[in-house]
Amino acid sequence: MLLEKMLQSQGFGSRKHCQQLIKNGAVSIQNEIQTNPKFAIHIKPDTTLQFSVYGQNYQYREQVYIALHKPQGYECSHQATHHFSVFDLFEDVLLNRGLQCVGRLDQDTTGLLLLTDDGQFLQALTHPKKHVAKVYSMHTADPISAAQIQQLKQGVALRNETGLFAATEVQLLAECELQMTIHQGVYHQVKRMLAAVGNKVEQLHRQQVGALNLNDLAIDVGEWVYLSPEQIQLAKTRIE
Repeated sequence: MLLEKMLQSQGFGSRKHCQQLIKNGAVSIQNEIQTNPKFAIHIKPDTTLQFSVYGQNYQYREQVYIALHKPQGYECSHQATHHFSVFDLFEDVLLNRGLQCVGRLDQDTTGLLLLTDDGQFLQALTHPKKHVAKVYSMHTADPISAAQIQQLKQGVALRNETGLFAATEVQLLAECELQMTIHQGVYHQVKRMLAAVGNKVEQLHRQQVGALNLNDLAIDVGEWVYLSPEQIQLAKTRIE
């Protein structure tokens, strides 16, 4: 791969812009400045390629897989209208790669949000037929009854949706605190399911996607990390 092409693939702008960066001596490969845009790079499997642009270090990534601990008040949209955008939390080189949210969380929902530039990964986690599990915890307006828990387990009808929507692993954490797992992912599903059983979600937090748990990532609210190959596989792991 040519250096100019590698730089472009990593989100540093057009081919022409990347050529100029290289010619200006702004790019180092493995701590050695390269001024030839046609410099050939050999990227070997299971090896790490380090490079820097104007002294800032980067690692070559064919595709990016990111876990964000989403804060409240952020929309999962590039063109946020009434709140901040989650994309404001990332630098331009990632946005230039076409970074997208893997599904969406409402602006008032916190927790685990995955982002990627890999369309196949996004499809694998969001297609309705994949039934990727997502674990949510919530605070409700009213105390949660045993009858409501039973309804959630058996399945409820949602307006303008086909079939019943059931939760698994429904756990009462406190009088108004509930945790449950869903396997579909239709619009506002958790909030609509609680409304269907006569309650209301006041605070919502996503704890887990597939077998990938936010607690295992050790990131604070507003922070993000690149996922390892093992963590990527966990996110795709189907749990019952």
